[in-house]
Order: sequence, then C-alpha cells, then structure tokens
Amino acid sequence: MEKKNVVVLGATGSLGTHIAVHMKKCGYQVFAVGHHKSDNGFYADFGITYLRMDISNPNEFILLPQENVWAVFHFAGALPAVMEEFNGSLYVSSIMQGTLNVLEYCRKVKADRIIFPQSLYDVKHLFGSKTPIPADMTHVAPMEGDHAVYVICKNAAVDLIEHYYQTYGIKRFVFRLSRIYLYHPNPYTYTDGKKVLVSDRYLIYRAMKGERMEIWGDPDRLLETISIYDFLQIMEKAASADIDGGFYNVGSGGSTLRERIQGIVDVFSPKDKPCDIVYCPEKQSAMQFVLDYSKTAQELGYKPQYSWKQYLEAFKQEMEKQPFAKIWGREEDYFNGL
Repeated sequence: MEKKNVVVLGATGSLGTHIAVHMKKCGYQVFAVGHHKSDNGFYADFGITYLRMDISNPNEFILLPQENVWAVFHFAGALPAVMEEFNGSLYVSSIMQGTLNVLEYCRKVKADRIIFPQSLYDVKHLFGSKTPIPADMTHVAPMEGDHAVYVICKNAAVDLIEHYYQTYGIKRFVFRLSRIYLYHPNPYTYTDGKKVLVSDRYLIYRAMKGERMEIWGDPDRLLETISIYDFLQIMEKAASADIDGGFYNVGSGGSTLRERIQGIVDVFSPKDKPCDIVYCPEKQSAMQFVLDYSKTAQELGYKPQYSWKQYLEAFKQEMEKQPFAKIWGREEDYFNGL
C-alpha cells in the first residue's frame, strides 16, 4: 500500500520538527518544509525530504508534492516569541497571505485535510479562573500588547480555513494551543520585543544549582500544562480521524504552581543539596487558566498520558542527550552564562 504524503510546514520550528519526525514514525511519507536554507542534514537521518520555501510566495508551492497529499500541517508563520522588533507585516505575509496560499495549494492538489495551530490569546479575556475554557469559544483578539496583530492574523487565518472547508470540503483541524512543554536548547524568548529567559528554564537552572525556590502568591493557581508527547498524540489522531474536524483545545487539565515548583525541585535539584521551597504569599499570584479538552477526547480519542513530573523527567533526558542538536544547535550556543 502506497504511503500517504504529509507536508509539514514550519519544520525547523520546535513543534514542526517534532511533528515531522513523529509522523514519519507513524508510517507517513513526510515532506518537511522550512524557511531555513539548510537543516544541516537532520531530516536525512530519518529518511525525510527537507524542502526550503517561503509560504508567502504562491509561486514556490510547485516545490511541494502535487499528488497523493493526505494532510498539510501548517505550523509556519511569524511568532511574537522570536520577534526582536515588532514587524506587523511579517504576521500579515506569513500568517494571512501564507495561509491563503496554503489553502489554495490544498485545493489544487486535493489534500484531504489541513491541521493548524490557533493562538491561546484568542481567549485571553477569559483567563483568571479555574473554570475550563470551552473549545468552541468565539475567537477575540486583544487590542493591546505584543500579541495583538499576531492574534488578529491568526483569527483571520482560522476564518479562511473554515471558508475553504465549507466551500471546497477540505477537512480542518484547528487546535488552540497553550504553551507546549518541550526541551529546546534555546532558553530565551521575547516579550514585548525584549529578550528574556523562559520562566521555567530560569527555575530549572536555579534548581540545578540547589538554590532557593519561591512560590509567589496563591500556590494553588492552576496553569494549563501539556507535554510535547501528548501534543503529538493529538496530531497523530488528527491526521487519521475519520471526521471533518473542527476547533479543539490542546490541554491536559493543568497543574498548580505548587505542583510545578515541587516537580522541578524533585527532578533537577541535586540529591545532596536539595532546594528549599519558600512560600511568598505577599507577592503577585500567577495568572491562571485551564482549557476544556473534552471535545478533543470525545472526537479524537485523546487521553493525556504525561503528568507534569513525567514531562520534566523526559525534559531532563533530552537536556542531557540533545537529540535535536543537528537542526537547532546545542544549549551552549544560546546560553550566555546567566
């Protein structure tokens, strides 16, 4: 039986790389597509074809397979987390124009489905409660902050995808993503254009040194948590599900701030110099939210497998082995002695 072709756009990013490798292991013929000039031979090690193209240019889609395309994972596009200086045109060209180009490609090659990540910030106005946020909430963009234009473009892309489903029958699986927890050698992100250490990585580094850990505000604040491995389970199910799809939340029920700090200490703190955990109720509590993933469970058969601590243990193993060093570099390439 001929293998089905799967195209993964954004295949040099943290999620796209994992998706491409995982879908290959699932038996698909994978075409990994990125904006980087080279993948440094990473994908050849897995028997995966790597292609370089710019999705904002419709003329470049001829580089992709033109027949037997089953699914397109559209994970390409500009992100606030890697944008040093604001450039709204990058969001428009890569997300809005790019998505239109991807959909036209899907239509022309008769792809069965498109799989697309939506921003969590479309429901930011519902943050602050332990009440799970339903999957089918109307997407609303924030009008302020570094995510505003990004979410405006994401919302427009979701509407385009729905239009192509209703007009051309291209099945659509749109997933609202909270942060997907995974190991990446780059410990930095950008917030309002400023380079900062990712908060969890900061805590992990402190734990590794046996330094004091503080729990600010309410220790039982709930924050959505999902490991890359549970996320990949959902992607695999989205590729094979015999339904037309829809809008889904990606989550696992969350973990409390207390559980998160205790897990980091248990996994990363030296056994001979365990970290002290100090409660600081006078300091500001973390913003809490949790996603209702019941629709994902019911329609796709998703069942979370990884607890927060299990995720941390897997993170530690990858931190030691650096399995994606060939494509992403190593931690010392990014680390500046903080």
